[in-house]
Amino acid sequence: MFPANDAGRAEPGMVPADAVYAENLWKRFGPTTAVAGVTLRIPAGSFFGLVGPNGAGKTTALSMMTGLLRPDAGTVWISGADVWRDPVAAKASIGVLPEGLRLFDRLTGPELLSYLGRLRRLDREVAESRAAELLAVLDLAGAGRTLIIDYSTGMRKKIALAAALLHNPRVLFLDEPFEGVDPVSAQMIRSVLDAFTGTGSTVIFSSHVLELVESTCDHVAVMNRGQVLASGRTEQIRGGRTLQQAFLAMVGARPEDGSGRLPWLGSSSG
Repeated sequence: MFPANDAGRAEPGMVPADAVYAENLWKRFGPTTAVAGVTLRIPAGSFFGLVGPNGAGKTTALSMMTGLLRPDAGTVWISGADVWRDPVAAKASIGVLPEGLRLFDRLTGPELLSYLGRLRRLDREVAESRAAELLAVLDLAGAGRTLIIDYSTGMRKKIALAAALLHNPRVLFLDEPFEGVDPVSAQMIRSVLDAFTGTGSTVIFSSHVLELVESTCDHVAVMNRGQVLASGRTEQIRGGRTLQQAFLAMVGARPEDGSGRLPWLGSSSG
């Protein structure tokens, strides 16, 4: 464990050269252990994918890393700040697009960004300029008078991404950012994220789409049953296979599972 001083920051010389360091995270919900001793190092400037089957603990782990859920045990540092001992410093450096996205539906996109700029204590002119640029890049400028409640799924994901980027965070956490998004919007979001990591900032996102993670992420961690099975550079985790093949081997699934068990399926005999 990295010793922390009274301000909640890791002592000088003890901070790893990582954007995020999570150590031995545990979370239980009654008799169910959702996360069991997860430790992750996420390098600064990386595009980091977190993959795993449903119920693997991905969302719970991300929620603890971002300060949305208090762990039963363990510690998280973001840019050297302890998330739970110095939450103001830690949260000032992150942007979050969580699962179960909730927005102020009765605001327009520009109104939402203006409000969030005030919460982040951004200079008004700076907030308005950044909001206009984000809306233009994400192809939302034409919906300036549309209430968020009338946005499509892709538009909601894009305005949430704009909200997460408005204050120019060092680390961006995204839980299933491409779920329910059309290919055009997905490509637009991906181009923004590529530009973001190109500046040395960090993206961490969970996804069930292994092909997307393989083509996008330079680092990946595989979770199953609340534990990290492997973490490192994507090509190392793949080990000469596709990421899906490596993933299935790690979680103990076989590609042919289910085949031959429903002999009647597809039969025209009724």
